[in-house]
Amino acid sequence: MTTLSVVIPAYNEERGIQAVLRRVLATGPRLAADGLDLELIVVDDGSRDRTAELVEAIPGARLIRHRTNGGYGAALKTGFAAARGEWIGFLDADGTYPPEHFPELCRAALAQDADIVIGSRMTGAASRMPFVRRVGNLLFANLVSLVSAQRISDSASGMRVFKKEILARIYPLPDGLNLTPVMSTRALHEGLRMIETPIPYSERAGRSKLSVVRDGMRFAQSIVWTALTYNPVRLLGLVGLACLAVTLAVALWIVAQRVQGITTLSPWGIFALFSAAVVGVAGVSLFLLGVMFNYLVAIFHRRPIRQGLFGRPIFRPSLDRHFWWLGLLALVGGAGLAVASLALSLNGWPADRLWFWQLGAAMSAIVGLQLTIGWFIMRVLEELSQRETRVAGDMCGHGT
Repeated sequence: MTTLSVVIPAYNEERGIQAVLRRVLATGPRLAADGLDLELIVVDDGSRDRTAELVEAIPGARLIRHRTNGGYGAALKTGFAAARGEWIGFLDADGTYPPEHFPELCRAALAQDADIVIGSRMTGAASRMPFVRRVGNLLFANLVSLVSAQRISDSASGMRVFKKEILARIYPLPDGLNLTPVMSTRALHEGLRMIETPIPYSERAGRSKLSVVRDGMRFAQSIVWTALTYNPVRLLGLVGLACLAVTLAVALWIVAQRVQGITTLSPWGIFALFSAAVVGVAGVSLFLLGVMFNYLVAIFHRRPIRQGLFGRPIFRPSLDRHFWWLGLLALVGGAGLAVASLALSLNGWPADRLWFWQLGAAMSAIVGLQLTIGWFIMRVLEELSQRETRVAGDMCGHGT
């Protein structure tokens, strides 16, 4: 019989731990009807109250103890390592998540051949989640959806069921409360099939250990950094495009001013212009950095290079293969503007009529150099990413 191992991390949860354990064990007959055996593991994470003693008093619960508090994620990973089941589920010890929904999560996993099933608190089921945390979870879910190009409603849910075999693909995971959003981010980038089923959410028994501000910042940082280890160009490229959009907007405003015959700018106009120039160059740099990092990630993970900002390639061949001629075009354009500005200046044109074109020439030349240098670097990285495949082909003797 297939086994579901339910892991519960517990730290100073004497107030409600026994009630939660009894509710989990009560799902045993329903799980058995679906061909699943139940294993219940509680990891006491260095509690200073009677949590461990109360767990030991519940028949059917297996207790593992940490001598010191290692964190929510550390306790879960200890339970994952000890689990005997082909499937692993987990939930909190505070009574906020409904153990009664484990059979539904398992049925959904088996019916849809899913690798992970998340119990979503954000998809319509009755929820008593505080407003601030609901807003925070909405932000985290949208951030994960943005960095992975796949929609998810509850990236930080603490009630899930997943195949034990996927742990090698989603590790390493952090030791803190940010384990769940990092798990979601890694799973989506690893191409695992992750689905959600609605669950109700209740008020916890006792005081919450989550700090909305501190842990919220940690969640967001973890999601971003995890995404950067898989597809850097998606984040850095989007930021770079946003910077270029700002530069383009300011440039169009300047052109509109000059069309109206206005050749001088206010102090704020000058500040906006030169800020836009810096932001534009920075945008190109970030975009190139993201693309180059994607090659490095591909070399590290030994997998094909991820292309495209929106989950699929936009250009064929990929955009970075066009950088050489785009860079040369920008260099030639910048040089042309510079020569034309110099010629006009020597013919008596005043500086207030030429400064904008000279600034444009400088920016064009800088961007051209960036694109050209980036193209050379990416071709070297591409060669390195394909080296092992080519060596294997040569060793097989394609000419024979």
